[in-house]
Amino acid sequence: MKIAVVADSASYLTKEQEKQYGISVIPIPIIWNNKTYRDMIDITSEEFYRRLYSEQELPTTSTPSMGEVQKLMDQLVQEEYTDVIFVTISSGLSSFYPSLVAYAETEKRINIHAFDSKVTCAGSANMAMLAAKLVAAGKSVPEIISSLSDLRATTHVRFMVDDLSHLKRTGRLSNAASFVAGMLKIKPILGMDVQEEGKISAIGKERQAKKAFEHIKRDFAAAIADVDYPVQVTFFDAAAPELKAEWMADFKQSFPNVRILSSIIGPVVGVHVGQGCIALIWSKDIQGFA
Repeated sequence: MKIAVVADSASYLTKEQEKQYGISVIPIPIIWNNKTYRDMIDITSEEFYRRLYSEQELPTTSTPSMGEVQKLMDQLVQEEYTDVIFVTISSGLSSFYPSLVAYAETEKRINIHAFDSKVTCAGSANMAMLAAKLVAAGKSVPEIISSLSDLRATTHVRFMVDDLSHLKRTGRLSNAASFVAGMLKIKPILGMDVQEEGKISAIGKERQAKKAFEHIKRDFAAAIADVDYPVQVTFFDAAAPELKAEWMADFKQSFPNVRILSSIIGPVVGVHVGQGCIALIWSKDIQGFA
């Protein structure tokens, strides 16, 4: 058995992480002014947020084509892989996971094991890196899928957006109708139901970014208070590096036993959350899995 690990670009793995863990990445398309861009290939994060700020027409996203998936499967078959563990963006945000499941049923040359991360960005990156780590340790596919499920069960998300209009426009806010009214000059606090449908919902609001941070920090402290495993937290931002640095510095001082990491919100996810979003995802530390 020879196992490959694949993720989609919404994980925002760095090139160094892709190389270190041997993870292949399928880009998610962005449609803007009738032109299609492959996430992090045809458009960088910097270019995306610069254009998002200045252009009137706003972008949308699509699912990766099965042609792209087939091309990668052709390559993996040629390299004599027998199995692929494919970690996808949440099925609560994208139709890619069910499309991949349907494709896997038709692919007879290689066994495709689609895993719905129920999250995005650093959360799905963590799962892809854990899968690759366990492949390197000689674990079987069922053992790896079991560990990914365990990691997903400990994964939690909080984030703050400057403007809910992007999530409302793209239909990614599950309780938009009940929450959007009266949101002027309010900092919405959002989460994802990672252990259920993997959808985004607004769970609170504060009048200042500082208050929103304190709210999120309280949620984090309460969530990890009684856990019996090491914790890691990743901060990621949509072109808001200074604010991310402030949040990280505070957490490093307040939670010295937590491993603190940094990532980004790239173009595909930025379409839905807009510029200025800052987020954190925490879970059991992937270094704690044998």
